[in-house]
Amino acid sequence: MRILGISGSLRRGSHNRRLLRAAGDALPPGAVLVEWEGLGGLPAFDEDLEPTPPEAVQDFLDAVEEADALLIATPEYNASLPGALKNAIDWASRPFPDNVLRSKPSAVIGASTGLFGAVWAQADVRKTLKASGAHVLESELPVGMADAAFDEDGGLADPDLAERLHDLVSDLVREVAAPVEQSA
Repeated sequence: MRILGISGSLRRGSHNRRLLRAAGDALPPGAVLVEWEGLGGLPAFDEDLEPTPPEAVQDFLDAVEEADALLIATPEYNASLPGALKNAIDWASRPFPDNVLRSKPSAVIGASTGLFGAVWAQADVRKTLKASGAHVLESELPVGMADAAFDEDGGLADPDLAERLHDLVSDLVREVAAPVEQSA
């Protein structure tokens, strides 16, 4: 089972990339997390380019299509999701309703250096994915105070958070194993 991991942060030392890697380590046997690292290379969404998307966009759409599920780790910028992440979701949402997100099992997690762990951004990502037709888990994993949230091995230092991450990715894997019915 292939889970496509997308970090909403472009920063090399991103806490959300670390969170994705911790999620990959928490996956049950038989599931693998593949990180997609092309977020910064996507051009701004342009409906005129939909019929023949630029190569970077087509590569992204292919990666989403080939994945069994999505796991998005988002930071929070100005009380919402980052623009580059929203742009990627916009590309993936087209053409509606028959897009690569349609009924795709998806989960959203997030880390921030503040207390609240990007909860508003996570809610916005879930809302945008749902509006695009994805099958989105309602669970969230806010990792606040991210500067101190990880141990030296890259895992979550707080055992309760680590258990919640394990439960969330296990739920995502179960959603893939028991596909939702598509509406006619």
